[in-house]
Amino acid sequence: MNRIYLVGYMGAGKTTAAKRLAHRLGWDHYDTDALFEEKYHISVDDFFHKYDEALFRKLESQILQSTENLENAVISTGGGTPCFNDNMVWMNAHGMTIFIKISSQTAVNRIVNSKKKRPLAEDKTEAELATFVEKHYGARMSFYEQAQHVVKGEDLDLEIVVELLNKSIDL
Repeated sequence: MNRIYLVGYMGAGKTTAAKRLAHRLGWDHYDTDALFEEKYHISVDDFFHKYDEALFRKLESQILQSTENLENAVISTGGGTPCFNDNMVWMNAHGMTIFIKISSQTAVNRIVNSKKKRPLAEDKTEAELATFVEKHYGARMSFYEQAQHVVKGEDLDLEIVVELLNKSIDL
């Protein structure tokens, strides 16, 4: 397996962890949201406002499947990517998957303090966001838990991830 897919909820730190892991391994990093924005010349946030989530999820799956040809790549995915169009099954078949698991409260804290626009979390008070995240994250958990490995996202220790990889693939 020369592709690693990082999955998890909004604010889990997938992109940051993927960049650090790719650097540590001497591999390349790709982010499915960035690949989407590059291909379609529109931000994910603007796309959600202009079109709808169903179309986004269809195109997102195509972007994900385009990573099949990447070698020595760590790929961070959008928070919803594993939850649609059998994407989690596809990622498990085409690489190693790692779920970066955080608590709902950590997700809320990170989303509130993030500079990144999150279409599904916009226009909510912190209390509304907490209620939304609890329900939304819970609904997505069964998809995330299909990952081959789970790591704790709060204070993520990259060496634990590297150790997992060393046991699973020949680096």
